[in-house]
Amino acid sequence: MKRGLTLTLGLVMTGMTVFGQQLPQYSQYHRNQIMANPAAVGAFDHLDITLGGRYQWLGLGNDVQGNVSPRTAYLYGGTVLSHTKVRYNPALRISNGPIRTPKVGTGKIKHAVGAQVVMDEYGAFNNLSFGGMYAIHLPLSKDVNMSFGVNVGLSNHSFLPEKAQVLSDMTSGTSGTDPVYTNFMSGGSGVSRMFMDLGAGMYIYSQDFFFSLSSNQLTTDMISLGSVTSNFNPKMHFQASGGYKFHLNDDWSLMPSALVKYMSPAPISMEFTLQAEYKEWLWFAASYRHTDAIIPMLGANLSQRFKIGYSYDYSLSRLNTQTSGGHEIILGFYMP
Repeated sequence: MKRGLTLTLGLVMTGMTVFGQQLPQYSQYHRNQIMANPAAVGAFDHLDITLGGRYQWLGLGNDVQGNVSPRTAYLYGGTVLSHTKVRYNPALRISNGPIRTPKVGTGKIKHAVGAQVVMDEYGAFNNLSFGGMYAIHLPLSKDVNMSFGVNVGLSNHSFLPEKAQVLSDMTSGTSGTDPVYTNFMSGGSGVSRMFMDLGAGMYIYSQDFFFSLSSNQLTTDMISLGSVTSNFNPKMHFQASGGYKFHLNDDWSLMPSALVKYMSPAPISMEFTLQAEYKEWLWFAASYRHTDAIIPMLGANLSQRFKIGYSYDYSLSRLNTQTSGGHEIILGFYMP
């Protein structure tokens, strides 16, 4: 039974490792840097509240309740606490041309705080995490800032027995006949554990470019609460991303960007995105996630207060015969 249970759960986890590693995957990473890097909180000089939802592998259903598709919902918010203007050495100034409508605040020291809540469910597993973020932003020049940030929180990892079935039960055509599994579940203490989450990052940005380095789950399972019979084995994750905006004319800009993710022992994941933006209002983009998906996207700044974004993942893997793809939608609110 142990071998069968391990194999079944292992296949689920292997699938998640290949496509999203242990952490949720976001297609619109280039416009929502806070989800990956706490150092990005406070890059904009206003309150930023964003609600998002993601549904992967739509149509894939083969578990007890007919759904193994990963589903993610998240909410994050961040704001600048204070900022201080500083003097510059003109020799250090980096010019990127005129900026008609600044979207980020540079050229000053800033302190920023934020918070996020993420619920991620895949197959018979559910993760609920929440944490607080702090970042300090330091000017490299009038147009460029560098920030350092940390994210500290808790993450609850749960196994959902009602959405799982023991392999020996499946082959025998009966239910609840495996004594080892029945004894394990009767204790009730082996299905959930709470872990401390620690993340850190560095972020360099201006109106026209960004470069991000971040890491998550740095404490792995060193600090945990709950049953010792559960082994969810959180791993360190590392991410690097960057992009540069080219102004084609007064109305159009083009920004290529890239994202690289690594978690041992999973292979390196790479994603490349090209975004076109019209009058800093309407944007279109397409991404290629290596060996995994092609992702068309579009979105708009609906007003000075609201934003929206949508993306569709078209699978390139062998799963494309079993699933109709994935959807992600973003809704955001700004307040100066």
